[in-house]
Amino acid sequence: MSDTPAPATTETPRRTPWRRNLILLAVALVVIVLAYFIGGAALPRWWSHRIGDQVDGSMAAGIGLGLFYGFVFTFLPLMVLWLIVRRKRSWRFRAWVAAAALVLAIPNLLTLGIVVGNGSAAHAGERTLDVEAPDFRAATLVGAVVAVLAFVAVRYLLASRRRSRAREKGLRDELKARDEAS
Repeated sequence: MSDTPAPATTETPRRTPWRRNLILLAVALVVIVLAYFIGGAALPRWWSHRIGDQVDGSMAAGIGLGLFYGFVFTFLPLMVLWLIVRRKRSWRFRAWVAAAALVLAIPNLLTLGIVVGNGSAAHAGERTLDVEAPDFRAATLVGAVVAVLAFVAVRYLLASRRRSRAREKGLRDELKARDEAS
């Protein structure tokens, strides 16, 4: 056993290699751009055929399914996004919740891509929806608007309930203080 102290280690703080991050960012951007172009060329046709298969040319089914898709796939993403706003959370949690909301909104985003798209796949999707799913697009819009209004109504009701409970608590505390004073 020696009385000599162990040599002091000089640890440098770990730094993230900026080159690696830059390469990863570039690869991610290339993948996103490729996915955008591939999705823009294939997804509108695919989605319009899926909806056309479900509706099968029935106007009532087109309206009903459009209302369902528009409402559910607008209301649920809004409720999920409310989790981000409601409480302080980490950025990682917020990113995952935003990704979940985006996944829940995919049916409406695909329909929106057909409606506002200007490529050949979007035009083919419009024609398919016109023939195989009449009134689906308009009903989806109505369902989405109703979902936004329902979300606002739910938020208002929850906020007014919270205010009423706070007011009730204040009045009970005031009554309790009066009873104790007399």
